Amino acid sequence: MKVGDVVFIGPDCSVQFTGHRALLLRVGSIGAVDPYNGWVWITGYVLDARGMATAKRELYVINGGVRVAPEPTAVRLGRRRGRGR
Repeated sequence: MKVGDVVFIGPDCSVQFTGHRALLLRVGSIGAVDPYNGWVWITGYVLDARGMATAKRELYVINGGVRVAPEPTAVRLGRRRGRGR
């Protein structure tokens, strides 16, 4: 995991991210890993299904549970063209 990656934060990171509480996060900064128990502070932006940032979050998670996720596909909204043009 590095700054700029999109990561999946789920139950392997902490029990608070189970089920519908799991999220995709674009990493903005990574704190020092606590070598005793493997937890780390991550700051970043929560992404929706279109890859748009919806909220800034600071999370304390198990470093070994964080998984790099594929980039969400942004939907391009354009004007529709009418028929016969």
